[in-house]
Amino acid sequence: MKYASLDQFLSEAKTVLAKGPLALVFAEDAVEVDTTIRHHLEAGFVQLVLFAPDEIPVTAELEAKIHRIRYDVPTVETLVEAVNKVIAAAPGIWLYYCYNAEFLFHPFCETRNIREMLAFHSEERRDAMLSYVVDLYADDLNTFPNAVSLDHAHLDKSGYYALGRPDVANHNYPKERQLDFFGGLRWRFEEHIPVPRRKIDRIALFRTKPGLTLRPDFTLSDEEYNTYACPWHHNITTAIVSFRTAKALRSNAGSRFDIHDFKWHNSTPFDWHSQQLMDLGLMEPGQWF
Repeated sequence: MKYASLDQFLSEAKTVLAKGPLALVFAEDAVEVDTTIRHHLEAGFVQLVLFAPDEIPVTAELEAKIHRIRYDVPTVETLVEAVNKVIAAAPGIWLYYCYNAEFLFHPFCETRNIREMLAFHSEERRDAMLSYVVDLYADDLNTFPNAVSLDHAHLDKSGYYALGRPDVANHNYPKERQLDFFGGLRWRFEEHIPVPRRKIDRIALFRTKPGLTLRPDFTLSDEEYNTYACPWHHNITTAIVSFRTAKALRSNAGSRFDIHDFKWHNSTPFDWHSQQLMDLGLMEPGQWF
């Protein structure tokens, strides 16, 4: 179903907002939009909402399965505004958001769907889940000038690190069970990335509640939501494999002509399987075996 605006969707689609998990996909361009939609529907999301300009095509088969909102190409600010409106309108559901050409993976996703994982996470009394945004890129930029190829996708197998997250309200002491994570293309080509955009962690999957808001750094206003684990043991984390940084570095005039290849000695083909992400330490199964 199509909606002329987010406000129309929120007023007319009450049943969509009644039960999650709900996925919000924000289209910045036409790259792999259909693939992104299909991936998340197959993951087990009950409903999917696409925010996209009218000129971005979606196949009729997928259009029939989603809710589409006419929306300008999102900035961080407009994405945050939209997510916060959905949070306010739909308390108590699991909510996920991403851009096109981004694909959510969770532990054992080949045999267990997102609803099963969230049921387990809820039993552990957790209301949010940390995601690492793992950069994907094509192996040959001459063949794939926008750096996007599903069949030739690569990722960095090392070069990731974490720093304590300072608490400005407490003399910059590190926050409990919170870290800022770095790596991938945002680390290797950091001279082309603004400092606030170099982190690769995102709280992209969480349970909504009254008063909760998403912030521009992709953390939430409830600090417990921003923790990577509970105080007692490790919890599940997910990975969002994403061509977004590679696309941006190839489309931005300030970086396009400086970058001739994204591959380096720590590049490895991505096999589109959750086990690879767990083996590389980019996803945590926690107590879910």
